[in-house]
Amino acid sequence: MTEEHRRKKTSSEMTRYAPTDLRRFCCTFIVIFLLLAGVTTLIVWLIYRPHRPHFTVVGAAVYDLNTTSPPVISTTMQFTVVTRNPNKRVSIYYDHLSAYVSYRNQQITPPAVLPPLFHERKTTVALSPIIGGAMVPVSLEVANGLVMDEAYGVVGLRLVLTGRLRWKAGAIRTGHYGVYVKCDMLVGLKKGFVGEVPLLGSPECSVDI
Repeated sequence: MTEEHRRKKTSSEMTRYAPTDLRRFCCTFIVIFLLLAGVTTLIVWLIYRPHRPHFTVVGAAVYDLNTTSPPVISTTMQFTVVTRNPNKRVSIYYDHLSAYVSYRNQQITPPAVLPPLFHERKTTVALSPIIGGAMVPVSLEVANGLVMDEAYGVVGLRLVLTGRLRWKAGAIRTGHYGVYVKCDMLVGLKKGFVGEVPLLGSPECSVDI
């Protein structure tokens, strides 16, 4: 075998194996990078591990509740909701918050848009949204149920808050997560009464993220 033939053979082998080696190197690099990124994310999560915020209804007022024209209801209500951020290292941004009231799983107010909220670590914030003020179509069952509950003096309502939140830990901010807050309560309400109504208990809300 001549020197020139040997050189051509070596060059051919290098050309044949170089792309394979390059692909193997790229795959190895990507796997190592993903492993390091996963480990880093897990460590950050274990350190900061955000807990769900807590919501509690502490006050309610009814300024109007008109059920005289079924199947349409008009009502204006106000609720005082206390929300607590239990996290020591994580703050919360709330975006696109809205609230509405339902009765027997049927919405009886239009959604009320709430301003964005930044919730610092280990703090408590009170919200007092006024909800309603417009006619809402309902079923006859809902209209008749409200009339009967008002006559009895106890009405079961559900306050619902929906929106999106982000967690903030130091310079790290997460993407958006949907948040759904459901507050079931019993209020003492007689027909024709206007103003602050008693809450039968101080219901803590369920929070889904």
